[in-house]
Amino acid sequence: MYTSRLNRLIKLYLAGGVKWNSLNQAEMSVLNQMRFDRMQVERDWHSRGFSCGLWVDPPGQIWEDYVHSMDELLMVLEGELELEMQGRTFRPKQGEEVLIPANVRHSVRNVGGTTARWFYGYKGP
Repeated sequence: MYTSRLNRLIKLYLAGGVKWNSLNQAEMSVLNQMRFDRMQVERDWHSRGFSCGLWVDPPGQIWEDYVHSMDELLMVLEGELELEMQGRTFRPKQGEEVLIPANVRHSVRNVGGTTARWFYGYKGP
């Protein structure tokens, strides 16, 4: 388990607001690993033609019945999301990649009691 200070730093990192000069060696190690993981996901998605952005939702946020003209990838980093598409409802685990095919109606809900952070990306032309 991480300390509450490190949990706050992780949340700040995911939101892009870490002050690197305020970290001790153990905290730097954990955040550098997260940074590498994020960069690895971005490289992987870009190599497959997808963008990669970070989305942050408060508890209870609902994105209902969306349709995009291109494939979308989604990966939960923190929190608990529920996805609904093609008549199926499921809750992806943290780090699990989900493909939402183009032109498929889908909904994303933050069903946890905390802020949800997730990567999303769209297939480019």
